[in-house]
Amino acid sequence: MNNYYALLALDLANERWREAEDLRLARLVREARGGEGWSYDWLPESDDRSGLRRALARATAAVSLGAAAATRRLDGGIADDLGLASD
Repeated sequence: MNNYYALLALDLANERWREAEDLRLARLVREARGGEGWSYDWLPESDDRSGLRRALARATAAVSLGAAAATRRLDGGIADDLGLASD
């Protein structure tokens, strides 16, 4: 299950990189064209929801890390009870 969260985190990081690259290229085009009098409906605009997505991603990562730590402790405790602990 933790591998799934790691893949989600990588996907989110890649998505953020692509969005940042799109915005950077859009800014370069606007600056090159003078920035006024041109219609750029196809260019991406900054998204106010990105902060919310980042906060949600951080919260999800924190929950995932906490669950992984709790699972390791639980597995270690069960292994100790069964005498299977590897030191």
